Amino acid sequence: MNDRKRATRVGLNLTLQYLPGEDPARALDDHLRLVAAVEQAGWDSVFVAQHYLSEEMAHLQPLPLLGRLSAVSGDMRLGSGICLLALQNPVDTAEAYATADVLCGGRLVFGAGLGYRDLEYDAFAVAAGGRVTRFTHNLDLVRRLWAAERVDADLPWCRLDGASLSVLPVQRPGPPVWLAANSDKAVRRAALLGDAWMINPHAAMTTVERQMGMFRSVRAEAGLPDPTDVPLMREVVCAPDRATAAARARRHLAAKYATYKTWGQDTVLPEGDRFDADLANLSRDRFAIGDPDDCLRTLRAWTEATGATELVLRVHWAGAPVEEALESVELLTRHVLPYL
Repeated sequence: MNDRKRATRVGLNLTLQYLPGEDPARALDDHLRLVAAVEQAGWDSVFVAQHYLSEEMAHLQPLPLLGRLSAVSGDMRLGSGICLLALQNPVDTAEAYATADVLCGGRLVFGAGLGYRDLEYDAFAVAAGGRVTRFTHNLDLVRRLWAAERVDADLPWCRLDGASLSVLPVQRPGPPVWLAANSDKAVRRAALLGDAWMINPHAAMTTVERQMGMFRSVRAEAGLPDPTDVPLMREVVCAPDRATAAARARRHLAAKYATYKTWGQDTVLPEGDRFDADLANLSRDRFAIGDPDDCLRTLRAWTEATGATELVLRVHWAGAPVEEALESVELLTRHVLPYL
C-alpha cells in the first residue's frame, strides 16, 4: 500500500512513552523502527505528543524528535499531537516550530492543546485560572510571528515591541493549526481558533459524534468554512485473531488508561464519559481491538460517522514489545487501510 491518494489518509500516533527504568535509547530505536515501517508501507503522517514529569510513563520530548524524524520520514507529514502551548513562551514556540517546518521541507502540522495535568501547570507556575487566556494569546502570537508580522505584546510572560521572526516556516503564512479538545467548551474554542479539531483518542465515539456536530455548527455560525482536515486519533490493537488482540490490550492498553485515570484525563471529558469500566466495556465505543476484519468494521464506521479525512492511529504503548506494534502495522496496511 504505497499509494498516498486514498480517500482517507492514515497516520501514526507515536507514543513516545516508555516504562521508567527502561533504556531511553532503546525506546527511541523502537519508535524509529515503527516510523520506518509506516513510511515503507505508505502511511501519510507521524504525530508526536508532549508531557512533562510523567513518572509512570517516561516521555521523550517532541521537538528534538521531530528534527530526527525529518531525516527519515520520506514525504510523510510530521506533527505535534500535541504541543502544550499554554506552558510555552510564544516566541520560542514560533521559532522552534518554524525551524521544524524548515527541517521537514514544509510538511509540519502544528497540533496544540491545553493539557489537563495540574502537575505540569504547577511546574511552569501557570495559574489554573489563566490557562485559556494564556493559550489563546500564545496561539495568536505564534501565528502572527509566522506570518512575518511585526508584533507588539505586553503580557506577564511575554513582552514584544515590534518583534519579528528571523526564521520563518516554509509554509505560508504558517503550518496548519490543529487544536485538541476534550470538553464541549474546548471543542467550541477549537472550532473558532483552529484549522481543524484534532479529535482525541480516548473519548467514546458517541461523545465524538455529538461534538463533531457542535464543532461544525459553531464554525457555520461564525461564517467559517468546513475544515479541510478532520483528523481522528484512535487506539488500535490489530492482531491475527481476536484472542491475541484482547490479550495484548489487557496487558498494555488497560495499564495505560489506568494511569490516565490517575492523571485525571477523563475528568476533562463531558460528564458521563469516564474511564470507570473494565477494558471490555471501556473499549466497546472507544478502541479498535480485534482481527483485521474487526478493525476494518470499527474504523470504517468511525470514519463515516465523523467524516474523518485522516486516521491517526496509536498501535504501541509503554512496555509493549515493538514487534507487536509492527505486526499490527503490517495487518492494518495489508487488510484494513486499503478498504477504508
